[in-house]
Amino acid sequence: MAQAWLDFWNGTHRIYVNDRHRRVHYDKVAADIAALVPRPDAVVVDWGCGDALAAEQVARACGELVLCDAAENTRRRVAARVGGEARIRVVSPEELARDYAGRVDLMVVNSVLQYLDEPALGALLRDAKALLRPGGRLVVADVIPPEDDLVGDVRNLLATGWRHGFVLAALGGLAAMFFSPYRKLRAEIGLARHGEAELLARLAAAGFRAERLRPNLGFDQRRMAFSATKA
Repeated sequence: MAQAWLDFWNGTHRIYVNDRHRRVHYDKVAADIAALVPRPDAVVVDWGCGDALAAEQVARACGELVLCDAAENTRRRVAARVGGEARIRVVSPEELARDYAGRVDLMVVNSVLQYLDEPALGALLRDAKALLRPGGRLVVADVIPPEDDLVGDVRNLLATGWRHGFVLAALGGLAAMFFSPYRKLRAEIGLARHGEAELLARLAAAGFRAERLRPNLGFDQRRMAFSATKA
């Protein structure tokens, strides 16, 4: 499962209906991450950062922003865009583990867990614990609950489009998405879902003091976020 989704993200894809949709998504997530930064000199990791279009907004709130993505093509795009930003570094998961063990104050994993199978999730939690300072914080966000479905995703997209001025593009995008590789892959291998109690127990077993975090990062408040402090 995890490898199939990584191959998808490493290729050419279109999951946003237009540039406006893409921009407001990244702006909202960046604002939410910036609000979590504990202090101005903090080391912050955005794990599974995607294109990180508003990374500069997060970087202004912290001492160093580390953008980490397993997709090589994504890292190349992001590095080409933010290469001149002194506070931002773009790394692979391997580079992150090598250079930041025990140094991270805040690690954010947003809209990633749905693409991870059980072994990959276990590895991520082990890596997060090794990366965080004592008392450091892991925020896992945009977690899909068991009862979530595609109808809810459609409603959320249309509501976001209405609020942010791209509702007509959202309607067209829904039609295009029906034939998209994303929908096909989602139908074939699915997305991982987690219940609140189950994920809290998983975080506790991994060595974190965890609690539900509200609101969720981003626009979709049907999904869940969790705050986990390294014990």
